[in-house]
Amino acid sequence: MLILGVHSGYHEASACLFDDYRMIAAVALERLTRRKIDGGRVPEEAIDECLAIARSARHKVDAVVLGRGPFPWRYYNHFGGGRLVEGLVRQAIGREKHKSMERELMLAKRTDSEAIFRHETFLVEHGFRPDCRVRFFNHHLAHALPTLFHTDWSEALLYTADGGGDNVQYSHRVFQNGRIDTLYGGDDALTHPMRIDSLGLAYGYATQALGFRINRHEGKLTGLAAYGKPAAFESIAAHFTVDDAGQIRSDFASNPDLKRFMDETAQRVSREDMAASIQAALEHFILQSVKRLLARHRVTKLGLAGGVFANVRLNQRLAEETGVDELFVYPAMSDQGLPSGGVLQFLLERDGLDAWLARRYKLDQLYFGRDFGAAADEMIAAAPGLKQIGDEPVRLAAELCAASKVVALYTKGMEYGPRALGARTILGSPADSGINDSLNRRLARSEFMPFAPVVAAEDADAVFRLPAASRYAARFMTITCAVRDEWRKRIPAVVHVDGTARPQLIERAANPTYYDIVARFKALTGLPVMINTSFNVHEEPIINTPAECARALLDDRIDYVATERAVYGRG
Repeated sequence: MLILGVHSGYHEASACLFDDYRMIAAVALERLTRRKIDGGRVPEEAIDECLAIARSARHKVDAVVLGRGPFPWRYYNHFGGGRLVEGLVRQAIGREKHKSMERELMLAKRTDSEAIFRHETFLVEHGFRPDCRVRFFNHHLAHALPTLFHTDWSEALLYTADGGGDNVQYSHRVFQNGRIDTLYGGDDALTHPMRIDSLGLAYGYATQALGFRINRHEGKLTGLAAYGKPAAFESIAAHFTVDDAGQIRSDFASNPDLKRFMDETAQRVSREDMAASIQAALEHFILQSVKRLLARHRVTKLGLAGGVFANVRLNQRLAEETGVDELFVYPAMSDQGLPSGGVLQFLLERDGLDAWLARRYKLDQLYFGRDFGAAADEMIAAAPGLKQIGDEPVRLAAELCAASKVVALYTKGMEYGPRALGARTILGSPADSGINDSLNRRLARSEFMPFAPVVAAEDADAVFRLPAASRYAARFMTITCAVRDEWRKRIPAVVHVDGTARPQLIERAANPTYYDIVARFKALTGLPVMINTSFNVHEEPIINTPAECARALLDDRIDYVATERAVYGRG
């Protein structure tokens, strides 16, 4: 059964394609349009890309699973009175509006998305078969389910946190005794007044208050926080509480009030101290909430998803201070990951929990974009101004990095989620303390942002203080940990000012070329670690096509490109 997952959210619209329980393809709209966090519409390009990767077509899709994002007015059937008249007039004059499914359900105090959606119109206009099933997924359940599906746990707390989604900012679910119980954050929340309690939104407003872009630059505050002191923590913390049930609440009357408070607070302290303050508040209250829920329900595994858990420092504290045996952050933790979780919700409802649990598997890679294969080499080599400099990519890439050159690795399918994990990755030497400034300038990135290290899984313990609870999460670069004292001066380019790093642990089976370059670099230098930073310029999505790869090389963003077959340079 071919199942298409689609999220048309206002930012990070994306699509994925499953063949029953096996994910075949997954692509965010931004990677195709080249517009950062592109969304607000059905992501046609992402749908077509997923189907092309699978060598399939829309008429072969058996089910479409949708998020409750914006859709054209004509797809709804519940309008009456003035709203009906207005919609008909706008449609007639070509100025039809998109309406958020989430917002329409909240206004009507309903939860039945399918009942107010003209699925026949949707199917016809988008080229699907008339008998194709159409279902909607719950935002936070779609975040939560992958954290359980891609583990082998018999019990867990599934905790999500986001700026919003289906009228809540958090969800708490417990998997125990062969069942999943929703404690908070189900569809019933659509019929309740919205609570003003989002630490994720508070973090976004703090990002905006410091002159960065909300929903895009929150990671800058996480990096900047290490340079400051939490001078405003007490002021921020005075507005938030955690109740006995582990739910976070605030005393703000509205989100504009929350934004105003963050703006005013940021004016009183330095940007470094503001970043440290909101980071401290986020860590304090999420940690308190999670601890309370773990203690109440006596579970020892923790699944995390939602945009808040892109915060790798928060994830480290949760792994180290909650006492859990294992923590897993879904690698596509932001709204990019919703379509896959939506498909998992569809399968759970179709088959029941026992059958669903029996089909679980752990993730070993995220290369769900298009693999251009040998065609990538043909296109890069044919680009005017570029040439092949050798056909031994492992040896050449390692030697060039050892000589302080910057080499991009372009291989396999583009990664699903926000992290570059060896398919669209820039490699360099971690011993080069000057590479941070020089490469950040070439990529137009902020000077204080650290690079991340990649390390073979078997070498990780020698370099990092990585708890057993964090190892699975560290495969996908979703958590920080301490760097051992004896290594901090040897690999300065990947050690943040607070002595931590965000490692990616790799095994050879997932990407032999990537693994072998790291191994060869170790043999040459004695360093088991290399720089891995995403292959993109600031304010642009991670690159997708060979043409984009070639352009980055021509523009001197990098020194060389390595594929599975060769190495290319300018000349």
